[in-house]
Amino acid sequence: MAVISAHELTMEFLDNVLFDKASFDIEEHDKVGLIGNNGTGKTTLFKLIAGVYEPADGGLFISSTARTGYVEQHACADFSKTAKEEMLSVFSHLEKMEKELEEIHNIIDTQPANLSELIEKQSQLTEKYQSMGGLTFRSRANSMLSGLGFSEDEQHLPVGDLSGGQRTKIALGKLLLSDADLILLDEPTNHLDIKSVEWLEDFLTKYNGTALIVSHDRYFLDKVTNKTMEIEHKKITVRKGNYSVYAKLKEEQREADRRKFEQQSKEVERIEGIIKQQKQFNRERNYITIASKQKQIDRIKEDMVAPESDEKAMKLKFESGTTSGNEVIIITDLSKSYGEKALFRNVNLRVMKGEKVFILGSNGCGKSTFLKTVLGKLSADTGNTRFGANVQPGYFDQIQSGLDSDKTVLQEVYDKFPVFTISQLRGFLGAFKFRGDDIEKKMCDLSGGERARTALLELMLRKPNLLILDEPTNHLDIASREVLEEALTDYDGTLFCVSHDRFLVNKLATKILILDDGNLTVCDGNYDDYINTLNTPAEKTEKKEKKTNEYQLRKERESLERKKKTRIKRLEEEIEQTENDKNEVQTLLDSPETATDYERLIELTNKLDELANRQEKLYDEWLELNL
Repeated sequence: MAVISAHELTMEFLDNVLFDKASFDIEEHDKVGLIGNNGTGKTTLFKLIAGVYEPADGGLFISSTARTGYVEQHACADFSKTAKEEMLSVFSHLEKMEKELEEIHNIIDTQPANLSELIEKQSQLTEKYQSMGGLTFRSRANSMLSGLGFSEDEQHLPVGDLSGGQRTKIALGKLLLSDADLILLDEPTNHLDIKSVEWLEDFLTKYNGTALIVSHDRYFLDKVTNKTMEIEHKKITVRKGNYSVYAKLKEEQREADRRKFEQQSKEVERIEGIIKQQKQFNRERNYITIASKQKQIDRIKEDMVAPESDEKAMKLKFESGTTSGNEVIIITDLSKSYGEKALFRNVNLRVMKGEKVFILGSNGCGKSTFLKTVLGKLSADTGNTRFGANVQPGYFDQIQSGLDSDKTVLQEVYDKFPVFTISQLRGFLGAFKFRGDDIEKKMCDLSGGERARTALLELMLRKPNLLILDEPTNHLDIASREVLEEALTDYDGTLFCVSHDRFLVNKLATKILILDDGNLTVCDGNYDDYINTLNTPAEKTEKKEKKTNEYQLRKERESLERKKKTRIKRLEEEIEQTENDKNEVQTLLDSPETATDYERLIELTNKLDELANRQEKLYDEWLELNL
C-alpha cells in the first residue's frame, strides 16, 4: 500500500523549476534515501509532503491513515526546560494521564463514596495508559538521550545552555519517539558522532514505519535504506536498493543509454547515406524508397534520447610540490588536558610517507585538539611532535577560521596566491563551482559548502605533501564528496585526517586511530577492518554459521551471474559481427557496379534492413540483461 503517491508533481520557485512532472510511490515500511546535489529541491519535497508548501502542479497524496512526523515540528520551544524534560515533552499526554491517575487514587483514599465508579474509571485509565506505553516512556526517553550522546550531566542542563547541534539532536529524538508512522529526516546524522550514528542506524532498521531520509552520508544510507530517490536534471528517479546499489544501477543505465544512443545515431547516419544515394539516381521509384527511409529515420529519432551527464561537480586534484622523507610525523609522549579531563595522554606514533591515517572518536573527545597540537597550533602538556625531512603540511580547518569574512571569494584566493593571474584564478574558481557573480560574494555570505570548497581550493593550490584534514566532507553533497574521495585516492602524499564519514574512511584508510577516554588505539586497515576487530568470538561464530547456510545460495547466484555474463559477451560479439556485415553490405551499395544494377541495389538494401533489424533485437536483449 502506498503511503506517499505523487503524480506529475511539479514545483518551482521564482520561475526556477526544481522538478517537473515527477511521479513515484513510497510503500509502507519503506526506508527511502533522498539524494541529490545541494539546491535541487530535497528539503522542498519534504515540505510538500509535510504540507508546508503547495505544489505548482500535479498531485501529491499522503495516506489518510499516516501520521507524519517532520523534525521542524518538534523543535525545542522552551529553553528553560532541561534536555530530559524537553525529550519527555513528547509524552506529555502520558504525563497528564499519570496526574489524573494520581488524583483518582487520592480521591479513593479520602472519599469512599462512589467507590465502584472511581475504581472502574481508574481501571480503564490504567489500561489505556499501559497500552500507550506508559510503563516504558521514561526509559525510552533516557535510552534516546544516551543513544544520541548525552551524558548524565548534559541531560540535566537547560536547553538554552546546549549547543545548536545538541538541540538538533533533541528535536531528532522527539521525532523518533513520537507516534508518527511516516517520518521525514533531513540530514539526521549532522552533529552526530559515529557511535550515535550507529545507534540511529539500529533504531531505524528496527523502526516499523516508513521513513524518507535526506542524507549525504552514504555509509548510513547503505545500512538503513531499501530504496533510493534522486532529484537530478529536474527529474525524480526512484529505484530499489540502497545508495551503493542505486549508484551501480545508475551507472549501468547511463552506459546502456549511451550505447543505445550511439547505435541509433549510426543507424540514422547509415540510412541518410542510402537516401543521399537514392537521390542521385533521380528516378521515380527511388523517391518511394527515399520516403520510406525518411519515415524510418523519423521513427528512430522519436525514440532517441541523448544520455544526460552528471550535474557539474568541482574539479579537484591534490599534488605534492616536493617529496617528503619516509618519516612524515613523529609523535613522542604527547599529552593534552583541559582541567581535569585528559584528552590524550602519552601518545607515541610514527606516520610514514604515503599512509592514509584517519582519527575516529566521539564528539568532544579531543580529535580536533589532537590535530592542532600535532600542527603546533596548540601547545602540548608533555611530549612533542616533529615533521620529517621536506614535509610541507597543508591544514583544512573544519570551521575554516583561516578565511577572511570581509573579502570576496576572488579577493580571498588572490591575496593568498598573487602568483596567479586573475584569469587563472577565475578558472580555478570555476572548476570549484564558483561561476559568474559567485566570485564576488562576500565570504561571510557563503554557505557551509561554498566555504568548504574555497578552503579546499586554497589547499590544492599550496601543493602540500602532507594533508591534515579536519572533517573535510562536512557541508559537501554526495557529488562533491565523491570528487574529494577520488582526489585523495590519487594523492601521492600522506594523509592525516579526522572524519565521521565512514564511507570515506572505508575507501581510503590504511590505518585508523581511535581516541577514547584519553587513550589512542591504533588499528591497521579501513573502517570495516576496524569493526571486524570489535566482533566477539560469539559474533564471529554466528557469522560463520550464517555464511555456511548462505553458501549454496551464493553459488547459485554466481552460476546465474556467470551465465548472464556469458550471454552478454556473446550478444556483444554478435552485435559487432552484425555491424561488420552491415558495413560490408554498405560498401557493396556504394560501389559503381551496384549503382547501375537496380535489382542488386534492392537486394542489398533489403539485406541491410534485415541486418539492422537483427542488430536492434540483439541490442534490446543486451539492454534487458544489463538493467
